[in-house]
Amino acid sequence: MATIATKTMYIPLEGVESEHCALIVDNGLKQVKNLQFHKVEVNNHRAVIESSKISTAIPDAVKTIRDLGYEVTTIKSTFPVLEMTCAACAVSVESIIKYLDGVVNASVNFATATVTVEYLPDTITPEDLKTAVQSIGYDLLTETNENVTQTLEELHEKKFNQLKWRTIKAVLFSIPVVTIGMFYMDMPYANYIMWILSTPVILLFGKDFYINAYKQAKHRSTNMDTLVALSTGVAYVFSVFNTLFADFWHVRGMHAHVYFETAAVVIAFILLGKLLEEKAKGNTSTAIKKLMGLQPKSVTVVDADGNHIDTPIDKVNANDVILVKPGEKIAVDGTLIKGHSYVDESMLSGEPVPVLKNEDDKVFAGTINQKGSFQFKAEKVGAETMLAQIIKMVQDAQGSKAPVQKLVDKIAGIFVPIVIGIAIIAFVSWLTFGGDNGFTQGLIALVTVLVIACPCALGLATPTAIMVGVGKGAEKGILIKDAESLELTKNVNAIILDKTGTITEGKPVVTNMHWLDNNDNTRQVLYSIEKQSEHPLAEAVIQHLDNASSIAISNFESITGRGAKASANDVTYYVGNQKLLNEQSIQISDQLLEMANQWSDEAKTVIWFANSKEALAVLAIADKIKDTSLEAIKQLKHLGIEVYMLTGDNESTAKAIAAQTGIAHFKAEVMPEQKAAFVKSLQSEGKIVAMVGDGINDSAALAQANVSIAMGKGSDIAMDVAKMTIISSDLNKIPMAIKLSKQTVKAIRQNLFWAFIYNIIGIPIAAGILYPINGFLLNPMIAGAAMAFSSVSVVGNSLLLKLKK
Repeated sequence: MATIATKTMYIPLEGVESEHCALIVDNGLKQVKNLQFHKVEVNNHRAVIESSKISTAIPDAVKTIRDLGYEVTTIKSTFPVLEMTCAACAVSVESIIKYLDGVVNASVNFATATVTVEYLPDTITPEDLKTAVQSIGYDLLTETNENVTQTLEELHEKKFNQLKWRTIKAVLFSIPVVTIGMFYMDMPYANYIMWILSTPVILLFGKDFYINAYKQAKHRSTNMDTLVALSTGVAYVFSVFNTLFADFWHVRGMHAHVYFETAAVVIAFILLGKLLEEKAKGNTSTAIKKLMGLQPKSVTVVDADGNHIDTPIDKVNANDVILVKPGEKIAVDGTLIKGHSYVDESMLSGEPVPVLKNEDDKVFAGTINQKGSFQFKAEKVGAETMLAQIIKMVQDAQGSKAPVQKLVDKIAGIFVPIVIGIAIIAFVSWLTFGGDNGFTQGLIALVTVLVIACPCALGLATPTAIMVGVGKGAEKGILIKDAESLELTKNVNAIILDKTGTITEGKPVVTNMHWLDNNDNTRQVLYSIEKQSEHPLAEAVIQHLDNASSIAISNFESITGRGAKASANDVTYYVGNQKLLNEQSIQISDQLLEMANQWSDEAKTVIWFANSKEALAVLAIADKIKDTSLEAIKQLKHLGIEVYMLTGDNESTAKAIAAQTGIAHFKAEVMPEQKAAFVKSLQSEGKIVAMVGDGINDSAALAQANVSIAMGKGSDIAMDVAKMTIISSDLNKIPMAIKLSKQTVKAIRQNLFWAFIYNIIGIPIAAGILYPINGFLLNPMIAGAAMAFSSVSVVGNSLLLKLKK
């Protein structure tokens, strides 16, 4: 039975500020039909949904989210429709647009020949709508004056500015209310003036709290808005009653207190807290913004006639030839076909030294050309580029949850109902035992408890730290796929390193060369013979002698298992192993033989070069240990981590590499399945194992390991399987990743401590627990300020991660 293909879509969210909010939305999405998978990512402000019927699932999901009191970022635009001749045409146009992935709603007005479309930004564009309408014989006029292709970034900026103005107005209206409430209560009509000034704060600037609380109540759910709406609503309604019916209290011998200033200031403080929180959270996503800013908006495409055409980035296709001038950013991935230059790849690899790029070398989107001009052929464009993949990986990681978050989610889920329960108990207790002022004091306690409780601080504790940690890793060239691996990395106590391409460069190079009688002529002969050879090691010799020039060679012959022979200037020359020379009775000097034996002991491959009489030179070829590997292994051992090396290479080579790098534990001639089994055996001893590899042969072991790390210059499969990728293939980044994990987890624990301690201490004080001891009662205004500060302090503590080395 064939499986039905599912599509993944991202719905941008507004107002989902904590994991508790995310839990509410996630539970709501469970009710949406045709969803195979769904999750809410607080840090990325989005819901991820998978469905085989995505075009119908999106409108249902958006409606559900809005019913819960949260908002979805959409663009609503009206476009003229051409070629419609009847009402049936209107139905056809509406149907085709509604069927498109990313469209929330579409409505065609036949009378005005227009269609109003609500759609998700960054998912579908007016051009996509136009193409769909054209496919059924009509047309859409999308070239309007207004910029309908607003990005999510611009929309979020707009929302932030709206929040800023609402906050400023709420503060300006609250200041005179507080001034009157504290110093001029006896002035004429004081209560009425405060009522007039506080009403816009409650009903206009803070209306979203009440609307969202109502929507939550409809679904028998509660969140932060419920607490704010209840506390300020009760204070406001009570104050209005006391202003209009003051005699109700006077005849009972009590004063008719009003709390307009409390209601207004709490709204103002909470809006201010939200504003500061949004500003701070904007700073946590700077890594993504930096990455996105690496791609230029347009490029210079060279057409078949050699004309230079300035082309928008989204119009670039694979196989286009692109010109890159000095100082310009490279827009897409491709292969250099003309010219050469140094390219700054630090954005991708974290390495500061520019890399020389010649013809046939790969270039990547987001990197910066230095001095020379060159042309390259585009190969991967749009979402296929390495930069796009990195952005997606970082976003997915920032949207994932660390294991500790699961506990926080459970607490956040029951937090608000518990707080409401405590507030009611406080009110009833004051009413019962508070004497003459019991009702008033009870009301203040109820309002203060509701105001001071802060589920947001709890909800923000983990995701903000994860966001900064993952972002900081990306900036250093360490790509972390999920929060779980970031949290777990600090516990690693055993690390397995693949040899080839991980500890070593992954390609053979000439490490030593000794000539019996060094002269240019014999160098040229060796270079020319190796240029004709198909042996894998010949390339290493060619690279080493790259300043030599070719000469004419004749009678080239490859000798299987031995090497090759050829003639130059009527002299026969041999290149190969010692067996070849022995079979030809060629004399080898003691000096060269001593060198060869020494290099063989170091597990290097020895190659001889000789004429028909004597050996002229001996070369050693090895897969060179990376300059950074020795330091990295030293650091890992210093961190108390056991280092193991696995390789498919022979025993003597493995032994030599282990000795040079200081690795005590190694295994040679290991097959891929044996690597995975070795990981398992270490895990059975109770070790938390990290596996580092770069090849397809490492993928099974990577999948088995607790923490899997791929080298960025390795195979795509290894990078797909691994939870972490070191873009530059520098092993020094691994101790850096471990340190980053420790710092991030420490920040999470600090955040959770402050969030819990704040609520544990704040809520009882707000309820009036200190009153019988020292007569202290917390002012609701102070509670509002403290609540706002708690969220900001948690985000601020996460941001401190950026400053740590």
